[in-house]
Amino acid sequence: MTRRRSARHRRAAAPGGGRAPRVGLFGLLGSGNIGNDGSMEAVLTYLRTAHPDADLDAMCAGPDRMESRYGVDATPLQWHQNYERASGVTAMLVKVLGKGLDPFRIARWVRRQDVVIVPGAGAFEATLPIRPWGLPYSLLLMCASGRIFGTKVAFVSVGANVIDKRLTRWLSTAAARLAFYRSYRDVLSQDAMRQRGLDAAKDPVFPDLVFALPTPPHDAGDPQTVGVGVMAYYGSNDDRAKADEIHARYMETMKLFVRWLADHDYRIRLFAGDNRFDDDVVQEILADLRSHKPDMESAWAVGDPVTSLGDLMREIAPVGSVVAIRYHNVISALKLSKPTLSLSYATKHDVLMASMGLSEFCLPASDLDLDQLKKRFEHMQAHSAELRAAVSERNATTMEHLNRQFALLSALLLPGSKPVPQTTV
Repeated sequence: MTRRRSARHRRAAAPGGGRAPRVGLFGLLGSGNIGNDGSMEAVLTYLRTAHPDADLDAMCAGPDRMESRYGVDATPLQWHQNYERASGVTAMLVKVLGKGLDPFRIARWVRRQDVVIVPGAGAFEATLPIRPWGLPYSLLLMCASGRIFGTKVAFVSVGANVIDKRLTRWLSTAAARLAFYRSYRDVLSQDAMRQRGLDAAKDPVFPDLVFALPTPPHDAGDPQTVGVGVMAYYGSNDDRAKADEIHARYMETMKLFVRWLADHDYRIRLFAGDNRFDDDVVQEILADLRSHKPDMESAWAVGDPVTSLGDLMREIAPVGSVVAIRYHNVISALKLSKPTLSLSYATKHDVLMASMGLSEFCLPASDLDLDQLKKRFEHMQAHSAELRAAVSERNATTMEHLNRQFALLSALLLPGSKPVPQTTV
């Protein structure tokens, strides 16, 4: 595919003269995961607001979306992703060829940048299924290229965990070791990298970048309307042997819970977090509910698709409470100060909920008990007013911490580009 490269041939001049700083965004961006894109949007807003002279570029999984939605010139993260229709021996040969070409493609892209930012998300995680020759391999190639060409590589508010798969662990840890700057979205991630042999003691910890996104107008919402966030959940990276069993059990529990909500006169707004996988889950749960209550009004339970965390937060704004599984869906609900029950598929959920004073409203997704889910939901509803007040107070502190990180990034990564003074991001 031929791509427009206008910015690449039109390097803007900085306000004070000289060349504008070149900043690249790298990762699984633009591919349909609205949580990853939300982290990127927060960094993009910071750069465009505080450093409007910066010349932005991206190497990502969804270059078309990056260009059309965000106006950022983009290059595909992997060469073979443009050949997804290939199959059999042809597919294998294409993948092998792609892995051979990617080091040169990535190095050429990195060489053009002054700074490369990996914006948030689980860059050093394997809490969901991930292949070592996917993102971990690409991150190592990018970081090694940064070292060779003197490009500053920054992992900003990323997540990490202790990875059992040896090759996946080695690739992502090696990438982290080569970076110029690393910060983590929680102490859990920092400790995980330390356990993986990285000297992370001086790496700062700042909140998840999604907390820096603009918050839409909202109020307490309708107490009889519940937001239910779902996903195509199959367990962790270590659960592949029983993935189908985990998925079937999760789906059955969520269908029964949504039926129970409807039977108790709650209106339901279902939402997803990754358009590639979760939208089918939303429709399956809705279909099950409508077969359970064939006379139910169509507006009583809805599942409108969302394509960004901004869309998602506007969907959440009218509800009174939220039950969600995707990490950034939980964060979006907390940003709106909604009483939130998190279905945890990784320890990061527990850490997040504890930081918001909501530890008791976190249940394990891998072994979800319907009765326990109902009881915890009822308890949350009974204390909704005090929970909203507590979460709102913590949100203000979270934003202060993120503004400190953006100021730090300006000083470390873009010292030649004087930032525009900002009070908020």
